[in-house]
Amino acid sequence: MNVPRLTVSMPDYRLREALGPAPEGVSFVEWDMTHPAPLDAISIVVPPYMGTTKLLPRLAGVRTRLVQSQSVGYDGVETVLPPGIVFANAASVHETSTAELALALILASQRGIPAFVRAAELGRWAPEWHESLADRTVLLVGYGGVGRAIESRLLAFETTVIRVARTERFDERGVVYSTTFLPDLLAQADIVVVSVPLTETTTHFVDDAFLSHMRDGTLFVNVSRGPVADTAALLAQASSGRLRLALDVTDPEPLPDGHPLFALANVIISPHVGGATSAMLPRMARLLNEQISRMLRGEEPLNVVLRT
Repeated sequence: MNVPRLTVSMPDYRLREALGPAPEGVSFVEWDMTHPAPLDAISIVVPPYMGTTKLLPRLAGVRTRLVQSQSVGYDGVETVLPPGIVFANAASVHETSTAELALALILASQRGIPAFVRAAELGRWAPEWHESLADRTVLLVGYGGVGRAIESRLLAFETTVIRVARTERFDERGVVYSTTFLPDLLAQADIVVVSVPLTETTTHFVDDAFLSHMRDGTLFVNVSRGPVADTAALLAQASSGRLRLALDVTDPEPLPDGHPLFALANVIISPHVGGATSAMLPRMARLLNEQISRMLRGEEPLNVVLRT
């Protein structure tokens, strides 16, 4: 009788099917983590895509070598993850789709698409002049995988891109500025895109002071996490008409029905769907297959962000 060298728990059958045939020595079990673990030992645990943080305490008492998240963000995980667990995020899975959405939000706002759609719903032909994306200066605040993916797409639109990260560095495209330069850089931008992780440092990083450095008419785009931006400050700046907003994430989330941000014509809101596309499943399957292969070879997993 062959005893499996690795056991992998999957949250649903779709991801299991996307993985393809099980490698030799690997067995799979379905566990969505809403009930106690089916086994005392699971080599790799894959939680559900959404609502992961509140399910992680279920790992208490389960001997596991790796928790492979399906999300890039891992805010709040450290406070609930039982001790002795290695946690990896899903870097490489969502960057492309999130960058697509960021560009879609930017283009929709720049070219007035929401106003055209509203007019069409009323049966009206309502042409308007709008600014292009071409020749605009775009400030990227956060230059990880998502920021780099957004930059690559922006350059094809003939924009000037300025990059900001926590620490200054140089690459083949020039300088990546540190956040100490933000006040001056915000004043230069036509569009500001934020894609930073949510931490204690970045909570309400975008506040009234941050927004006040931006010129009138600037577009602010948030594709990171809702609490990175102070909702009251966003609402005040947008309600006055001084700034435009394009938000894939909000605080609170979901944004309550009837929230005043929904009523503003200079605000576009998508319901946190940056990574929710057809690209996710095959990319998640590739990452998980690589993690399984690395574990079978006795190698370190990719994307480790926490060790409790």
